[in-house]
Amino acid sequence: MPPDHKQLSIHRESPAIWRVTFDHPPVNLVDHRTLQELHDLTAAIEASEELKVVVFDSADPDFFLAHWDIASVAPARPDGTPPPSWIDISLRLAQAPVVTIGLIRGRARGMGSEIPLGFDMRFASLERAIFGQPEVGVGLVPGGGSMERLSQLAGRARALEIVLGADDFDAATAERYGWINRALPDAELDASVVKLALRLASFEKLALGAAKQSINRRALPEAADLQASQALFYEAFTWPGTAPRVKALMARGIGTRGDLEMRFGQHLPALSSSAHL
Repeated sequence: MPPDHKQLSIHRESPAIWRVTFDHPPVNLVDHRTLQELHDLTAAIEASEELKVVVFDSADPDFFLAHWDIASVAPARPDGTPPPSWIDISLRLAQAPVVTIGLIRGRARGMGSEIPLGFDMRFASLERAIFGQPEVGVGLVPGGGSMERLSQLAGRARALEIVLGADDFDAATAERYGWINRALPDAELDASVVKLALRLASFEKLALGAAKQSINRRALPEAADLQASQALFYEAFTWPGTAPRVKALMARGIGTRGDLEMRFGQHLPALSSSAHL
């Protein structure tokens, strides 16, 4: 990773296993810098001949990844190319012959849920993990792949409940819905994920990659559908009802370590009245 990268740290626990930790205070917002660092990490993953497993976790036990930073502006690139897209990054990770695992404590909402949805597996703290797709409650739509991935994992009706309801879900419900592989007692989470990573790392990389590619044929969303949702997310910022809701969120302290971020789903129904004040 380039030395100017600040939001991700990589610990190479062995040539076959890397631990990647998100650390972007105060609440691990996702922004264009996050995507740039994930883009560079993906290139490193693809280039490694010995790597077999990457485990993603967070330095903040209250926030795995909070959500997209609605104030984030893409940095200008000298060559005029567009900034990295999570859709492109997630598709590359899905095709890589390396297993990606999310070890989730704290809140994972919006893009903070969509990033681990792009990993191969997800394991969460039963006591501490909270999931949500709050975009519709903000006047937006999810744009990082959750509509497509949750439709496959949870089914249409539950995907509608998650996306349209825009509420928070505990880890036990997320497990039942298929959002995550398993919800584990917090005291057992790290050891369980490490045990799985070590088991996978003991196998042949060629076999892991070939099996993953075969499962991909039936289990990955179409790239065109993911890209269409991403475009709709950005378009939604121009919808007339969205700006007042975003303004109301700014007034309530979005992106800061306060009650809004701790109980995001509970605040959303009140935005409609706040937006008309």
